[in-house]
Amino acid sequence: MFHMHLERLRHRARFALRDAVEDERGDVPGWVLITLMTAGLVVLIWALAGPALAGLFEQAIERVSGL
Repeated sequence: MFHMHLERLRHRARFALRDAVEDERGDVPGWVLITLMTAGLVVLIWALAGPALAGLFEQAIERVSGL
């Protein structure tokens, strides 16, 4: 009984692995959406935090250089 269960499980795993390897298309629309959303977040965060970070950087340079 246990041996048959293992054999069935091994058979399912083999076919699932074969199907995953043969399907090379992937989820293109999903990856495009994730890429666009990430780029949008980067632009938004940069727009909001950019001036503050530039001010911090300039202040740090002034302190180090003593100007």
